[in-house]
Amino acid sequence: MLDPRLANDTIAAIATPPGDGGVGIIRISGSKCRTVAGALFRAANRRFTEFTPYRLHYGHVLDADGKELDDVLCAFMPGPNSYTGEDVIEINCHGGRAVLSAVLDEILHHGVRLAERGEFTYRAFMNGRMDLSQAEAVAEMIHAPTKAAMHLAQIKLSGLLGQKIADLRARLEHLRAQLCIAVDFPEDEIECLSPDDLMATCASVRNEINALLSAVDRTKAWREGALVVLAGRVNAGKSSLMNALLGRNRAIVTDQPGTTRDYLEESINLDGLNIRLTDTAGIRQTDDAIETAGLEKGRELMEQADLVLLLADGTAPLTDETLTTAATLEPRKTLLVLNKSDLVDFDTNNAGPLANPDLEMLSISAKTGSDIDILCARIRDRILQGAGQPDPDELAPNARQAAILGEAALELLELEQDTAAGIPYDLLSVRLETACNTLSGITGEIASNDVLNSIFDAFCIGK
Repeated sequence: MLDPRLANDTIAAIATPPGDGGVGIIRISGSKCRTVAGALFRAANRRFTEFTPYRLHYGHVLDADGKELDDVLCAFMPGPNSYTGEDVIEINCHGGRAVLSAVLDEILHHGVRLAERGEFTYRAFMNGRMDLSQAEAVAEMIHAPTKAAMHLAQIKLSGLLGQKIADLRARLEHLRAQLCIAVDFPEDEIECLSPDDLMATCASVRNEINALLSAVDRTKAWREGALVVLAGRVNAGKSSLMNALLGRNRAIVTDQPGTTRDYLEESINLDGLNIRLTDTAGIRQTDDAIETAGLEKGRELMEQADLVLLLADGTAPLTDETLTTAATLEPRKTLLVLNKSDLVDFDTNNAGPLANPDLEMLSISAKTGSDIDILCARIRDRILQGAGQPDPDELAPNARQAAILGEAALELLELEQDTAAGIPYDLLSVRLETACNTLSGITGEIASNDVLNSIFDAFCIGK
């Protein structure tokens, strides 16, 4: 948890992911960073006297005994024109775990504290380098599953969402000023605000908020990916289909029923759309406690899924288990897949009269890969139904921001209703103030420590 009392500490952390790599970066932020770096760094250039801002200096990091730990590139970025708004030093080392740990340990021995999760970005927010919506966009950029998700995060990182919220708040604040005038000078016709004008402005702002909210569902699949669950009776070919979609053998395939007793999850990318593909336990009656638990988990996943691929053996009539499952699933998020089209006994008529005739059906062969490309295209189309490609300038709020926008929109709607009911202006101004303050939670002008901690605790150490 971030403690404001420690805001003046100089902090350091490894800013690159764990593991071995060509380059690893250690970031130091705070008033002592240049002094600490100067004590550890020995420049290769004999004419070096001090760090030149925004320039890479080549040299070595030395330990307390003067022994070389690594040859590095070191950069100094003075505040306020740095990521955190403070003086920042970044040391580019070789990317091995041992190297980075040794250099970081040496830094920490010079009165520097290890950074908390998200503390660098937290300091950037507190020092006015970015608003809260931009800080959240940093995390969204890091975790973006696709290029489209990265682009949606980049738009918010540029500050466009913050600017939009600031514009909406400015319109409401202007309305508040007009309300104050109307309350303080009720007999003055100059600058008088009519109820119709008040309702019209509130409705206009509320409509723009609702437009932002509409983008949440429209871009959800691009931002978060989609869950596609493979379900069906034992030996229908779910594991074979999963392997075919992945292009490798991930799931064990045998003729023995009940091979998949739990569930397997892997990710695939369908032309820029991230899919979490989940193979569930085959549906059947069983006394096996582990398999029963797996079946229950499979049912939970089907309820959560964006799309269920209900797999069936196309060489025989649909089983009672398959028909029962088909009857319980929503057609809008279900695709009936008849497998084993490579066999001579395969017949689409084996699907028979389904309990729900609106269920879409496709035929494939998981074994030979026949029509897998058609299935992939259809999965993508069904997930993106009604969404399409994100607009280049789409502002897509995250879940926290959407909740705040919803609260503000409701407050404005109730304000319009109160205005129509003839509620006095001095009472209406309270609702207007609440709407303004609610919107400020998106950019962080008004945000509790609990909210800030919940946001920045989700970051990695080093960012």
